[in-house]
Amino acid sequence: MPVARMLVELRIPLARSLKDRRQVVRSIKDRLQHSFHLSVAEMDEAVTWQSATLGMAAISPSRDLLRSQMQQLEQAAQRMAEDLGAEVADCWWEFLEAAAGDDDDSSTDPA
Repeated sequence: MPVARMLVELRIPLARSLKDRRQVVRSIKDRLQHSFHLSVAEMDEAVTWQSATLGMAAISPSRDLLRSQMQQLEQAAQRMAEDLGAEVADCWWEFLEAAAGDDDDSSTDPA
């Protein structure tokens, strides 16, 4: 099954405190998780109040469906960020390739 990952770098110019930053990041993270049913995590420490990086991972039975989902996810992240007074500074995604031997069915009992 194809797997994709996405990184979204956010700029939060209106954040004046760690609490402001956390509110924006948590809101975007929760909305993306619920809308797209995928894994979302904050990828950096709260070093600066005005930036954050979110990482997402998704799996799908079809590479085409996954590509479409990643495109929709990028658009949604931009829209959500704008709604919260933030902006997407950078966004990229890629398919993760399976390592050699990953398609073996290890759950089968050889006996």
